[in-house]
Amino acid sequence: MGFLSNDQLIFIFGLLGNIVAVGMFLAPVPTFYTIFKRKSSEGFQSIPYSVALMSASLLLYYGILKTNASLLISINSIGCVFEVTYLIIYLIYAPKQEKMHTMKLILIFNMGSFGSMLLVTMLLVKGSNQLSVVGWICAVFSVAVCAAPLSVMRRVIRTKSVEYLPFALSVSLTLNAVMWFFYGILQHDYYIALPNVLGFLFGIAQMILYMVYKNPKNNGEEKEDQLAGNKEVEQMTNENESCSVDDPDKETKISTCCFKPKKSNANKKMEVICTNV
Repeated sequence: MGFLSNDQLIFIFGLLGNIVAVGMFLAPVPTFYTIFKRKSSEGFQSIPYSVALMSASLLLYYGILKTNASLLISINSIGCVFEVTYLIIYLIYAPKQEKMHTMKLILIFNMGSFGSMLLVTMLLVKGSNQLSVVGWICAVFSVAVCAAPLSVMRRVIRTKSVEYLPFALSVSLTLNAVMWFFYGILQHDYYIALPNVLGFLFGIAQMILYMVYKNPKNNGEEKEDQLAGNKEVEQMTNENESCSVDDPDKETKISTCCFKPKKSNANKKMEVICTNV
């Protein structure tokens, strides 16, 4: 890439970061389509969208304070619109208790915390220090957001299942981190670059976990045991003994199929399978 200037590289990585990030913002659309069809958001949580709105709001404010940050401003403006839309839809279809919880979350976290930070940095911090203080706040919050997948990763390791770890989202998070890392490093903006190193590492770790646990060995063992059990059941069926018992109330006989007791992985206890009256 020696034929491209530094400004051109910044624009390319910023543009690619915008494209990948828009894809990430669109990821919850199927969830909200389900909510719309069910006319209820019960079973879903609003916290991820509240946190995402806070992150986008902080970075938007940072981009406004910073010079030559139009791509940073554009993507976080789009992010704010998406997250506000998701929260509005959630509130419309949320049960009363969840609606009150989400309203408190928005008022205290998104409006209270962000509003307080805005006032403090605008009134008490002046000059170049303002950008540094907001930059540190953004970096710390971004690190906390990047560390959020740790709980999902722990769950994958504990359950040995990737049910709660979408591979496409992990790839998107990794690509997003790469784009914004290079965008930040080329601008010498370490408040943007450094948190994305952590985002990249967690993204790679999630993809590795997915590859390790997507086809666990115990699934193969369970299938083998099931097949072995089926063969034994078939063999036992062929080796059944017939017996007949008189019914004292009727002039007929009840015939049963009595299986010989055998050890089996599939069935430790065999019951009478057929009864003809």
